[in-house]
Amino acid sequence: MKKRLVAGLLSLSMAAVLLGGCGSSTEKEDDAKTDQETTSVDDISGKKFAIIIRNAGNPYAEKEAEGFQKVIEAEGGECIVKAPEAATADAQVSLIQSLISQEVDSIAIASNDVNALSAALEEAMDAGIKVSSLDSNVAPDVRQTFVNQAGTEEIGQALADAVLDISGGEGQFAILSASSQAANQNAWIASMEEIMKDEKYAKLELVEVAYGDDEPQKSTDQTQALLQKYPDLKVICSPTTVGISAAAKVLQDEKSSVKLTGLGLPSEMSEYIGDDDKHSCPYMFLWNPEDVGRLSAYVSIALVKGEITGAEGETFEAGDMENSPYTITKCEDGGTEVILGPPFKFDSSNIDEWKDIY
Repeated sequence: MKKRLVAGLLSLSMAAVLLGGCGSSTEKEDDAKTDQETTSVDDISGKKFAIIIRNAGNPYAEKEAEGFQKVIEAEGGECIVKAPEAATADAQVSLIQSLISQEVDSIAIASNDVNALSAALEEAMDAGIKVSSLDSNVAPDVRQTFVNQAGTEEIGQALADAVLDISGGEGQFAILSASSQAANQNAWIASMEEIMKDEKYAKLELVEVAYGDDEPQKSTDQTQALLQKYPDLKVICSPTTVGISAAAKVLQDEKSSVKLTGLGLPSEMSEYIGDDDKHSCPYMFLWNPEDVGRLSAYVSIALVKGEITGAEGETFEAGDMENSPYTITKCEDGGTEVILGPPFKFDSSNIDEWKDIY
């Protein structure tokens, strides 16, 4: 696992850029893919590869962009990084339209809304641009494929079991998510809720799903509100790196008995990780966001070179990434996806090993 996490981290010192789910395929999706003419090219010199991340000032998203840029430039392509000031669909639509005008060859996007980007992305595909999503999905008929950081059920299971464990098997818990339209967080939460229908979770009560919109101050405010509204709260689960770091600080500063888990960056969470009363988060999970960006870049390159179309069963090479070659699989939303790998657990036994890496 460490090998997979470390594989893309050399780019942290090299990259100067900063800002800038899946059943049977639908007929519309198939048409959208086959309408684009598939041509093979030997290299990507002169080709323009764009990535649109969720929002500026988001460390996780910035690392995705760094990984993407490193691969594109190493392979000889031109990388364009776009980052909206706010994590909204409208802001991303404007960036998509700008990239269409620039006649880019591909767009990889971590969406702020699964459906609201469809018209703009359909326009991009009609213009011959290869479209893929990463981290947070878009509708299946307006993408070739989706780069998924980990399987939805795997993440849901890990988070559900963490809440069960940290709570002692009973009591109230809350979820602090990103925006209410974030496709990835919504899928993970839905997976958690389905898993927790099992009898072993029967003594746990989900009291609220709060939204911090991936903004530090709003996530802080939402955490404080949860503590005030639910005096018997035992655990907060935050499946967003911005939310978990904000909540961790609130809980630790206030010496709250409420504990935290979720998805976080080791560099931002190291001071809060510990299995004692002094620390707010016993353990958390994540993957290497830079590797998500790297894998997305290899998908974009393969699409532009005509090596893949995004169809289920296709395979492609992804440089020195540990699981290469990757296979495109069916996604629960009717499209296809490429899965980076399973989530990794960070706790007091290993957090110091990773806190200076990402």
